[in-house]
Amino acid sequence: MSGMSQPSHNRSSASPPARPDASMSLLTHVMDHSLDEGYAEASARREAEGTAGLPRSLKAKLGLAAGLVLAAMVVTLGAAKAQIAAPVLAKERQELIDRVERADERADGLERDIERLRENVADRQRTALKQHGGDQGQRVALLSGATEVRGPGVKLVVDDAKDAAAGGGGPRESAGFSDTGRLRDRDMQKIVNGLWQSGAEAVSINGQRLTALSAIRAAGDAILVDNRPLVPPYEVLAVGDKKRLGTAFQDSADGQYLHVLQESYGIRYTLSPEDEVRLPAASSITVRTATAEEQQKGAS
Repeated sequence: MSGMSQPSHNRSSASPPARPDASMSLLTHVMDHSLDEGYAEASARREAEGTAGLPRSLKAKLGLAAGLVLAAMVVTLGAAKAQIAAPVLAKERQELIDRVERADERADGLERDIERLRENVADRQRTALKQHGGDQGQRVALLSGATEVRGPGVKLVVDDAKDAAAGGGGPRESAGFSDTGRLRDRDMQKIVNGLWQSGAEAVSINGQRLTALSAIRAAGDAILVDNRPLVPPYEVLAVGDKKRLGTAFQDSADGQYLHVLQESYGIRYTLSPEDEVRLPAASSITVRTATAEEQQKGAS
């Protein structure tokens, strides 16, 4: 036995013992490396960029939700501010309306005061003419329109042509303007002057008394008498000899002019004698005085 040699064992060169699962190397690799390398790299990159853990679609939805929340907050704050400011704006608007209404009331009151003072002055002028002028003063008051007058005369009603067009047109004597069948201020001037020349003692148009200082003008298509508009048909009343006055007017140049307006432009008119016409006093008259020295200067 002693002569037999025993095998020697060198521990330093001995190989490690084999794993029991060495025959299942594929399963072992799967278990040890369960995370795909590409996915691991992408996850590490997202972590480095600070976007780890959320897919891109989810981040977009979260951003949209945050934007909607912010917009809702802005709208809510704006509505709250508007609701707070609404009573203030309504109060300021009502104050402005009240100021305008008060200003209108003051203006209306001033107009009434002016009209009342004007009538008062006119009454005083008429009274002074009657008291201090005697028969001559009454005649002056009559001719100046300072007093109401009634008596025989004529009534002349003048109207625009049927279906007269509004607007446009111009003086009939001017070329380049189309006539619209409307009575003009110049036409009314001729009619009134014709009545005066035919013997009228007093004349009124639509209840407005004419005086020696009355002005007949136009504003657009409207005829103004002393800056007061007239509306057709125009009723012209004249005090005088009802037979002679009507005949004299129709035979005058201005009466013939009115006839031409009827024949050529369709202007309508009727002239009739009246047993009695009533003319009001002029709304306002101007009284002028002169001294002896002024009369002498005028005579020289």
